[in-house]
Amino acid sequence: MNKRTLALLAALVATTIYGLNHTIAKGLMPVYIKPFGFIFARVLGAAILFWIIGIWGPKERIETKDWKRIILCAVFGMVINMLMFFKGLSLSTPINASIIVTVSPIFVFLMSAFFIKEKITLIKYFGISLGFSGALALILFGNEMRQDAPNITLGNILFVVNSISYGIYLIIVKPLALKYHPYTIMKWIFLIAVIINLPITITEFIEVEWASLPFEAVWKLSFVVIGTTFLTYLLNVFALKELKASTVGVFMYLQPPIAIFFAIIVGSDSLTFVKSIAILLIFTGVYLVSKNPKLHFR
Repeated sequence: MNKRTLALLAALVATTIYGLNHTIAKGLMPVYIKPFGFIFARVLGAAILFWIIGIWGPKERIETKDWKRIILCAVFGMVINMLMFFKGLSLSTPINASIIVTVSPIFVFLMSAFFIKEKITLIKYFGISLGFSGALALILFGNEMRQDAPNITLGNILFVVNSISYGIYLIIVKPLALKYHPYTIMKWIFLIAVIINLPITITEFIEVEWASLPFEAVWKLSFVVIGTTFLTYLLNVFALKELKASTVGVFMYLQPPIAIFFAIIVGSDSLTFVKSIAILLIFTGVYLVSKNPKLHFR
């Protein structure tokens, strides 16, 4: 199996984990842990795991000029991105989360176009408009009466911020992925993320009654820390070594079918007419934006 195929498989596995994560993480909040406390558990757990496996990785020294980029990766990939997503998930629904995060490839394209002066064609303008229309429709008309979703509109807006932040992360981490081993990048980014997140999240983290958590909460928390945080970030950095940032971003629109199927199967969410229209608009928009991309990241 060649490196490109392995990279595509890595991106697919990461996307599948993300799709399952919407429902699994939602089941923990706020009964067992609040969203910001959840974030600290994620970054702390992942930082520990990356530093442990880093023992067997190459001993690389980060060049002085790259530290600014690493800090920015932590801010956009492990602080803003995570805080907005988990806070949004506590306010909204798993399917809404999976639908809205798929606009991330559009943000990746827009930012890539800005940085490398890529010409945005009429068809791509149309795709961008459709994608944003789908997200806007879900924000404005996707409200449902649910006890576990107290403010769906605000939650959906936070998902959009999450998508923008993740799109920025995919762009700025690419040069690091080409230059350093994934272990090297991740252990430093997550360590910095722990430090930045600490004052924001520590209050909710220490509120958790860790000793009395039931098995259901423990395995779900483990899935989010090990799977959704440790494995997905490692897999995405590996994928970025062989693929364009825009290609990795496009994998995100596989999340809704995975998330919707899983959420319906376990009975945690349902597919409404508004959600269906939003999916159609966003998927069409992402397809038009991503069709025959001319972004040169390699």
